[in-house]
Amino acid sequence: MKINTIASLAALIIAASASMQALAHHSTTMFDREKVLTITGTIKEVQWTNPHVAIFVMGTINDGDSPTLWLMEMTSPGNLVRAGGWSRNVVKAGDKVVVNFSPLRNGTKGGALKKITVVDTGKFYTADIRAQESANLEEREQK
Repeated sequence: MKINTIASLAALIIAASASMQALAHHSTTMFDREKVLTITGTIKEVQWTNPHVAIFVMGTINDGDSPTLWLMEMTSPGNLVRAGGWSRNVVKAGDKVVVNFSPLRNGTKGGALKKITVVDTGKFYTADIRAQESANLEEREQK
């Protein structure tokens, strides 16, 4: 009886530990949601893959800075498609873009993409699923 109890307890601890790791992976606490920075640059690569779409942008935050590579992270491809407006090809390598994002707290060159605007077309896309559905998103962004 004791062995079954110990085995059950061990299994429970392992399952709880695994679920905590999964939750930690999907946490967004690594991003400073209180700050919004803007980078201007050129898309170097788009990784349209699960679990998170990633866009690599070679660009600068301040005029006169040397361009550096920034990693912008978003939600999954499925979530972006359901949000409307997004597809695998709406932004691509070589596009000149302006990106608003919440930076990583640790100062690394990256963040959570909030909005990306393609300079040549003026079209913009947001990674905020709720905002994407809002009819007056463009008006709010211009203020």
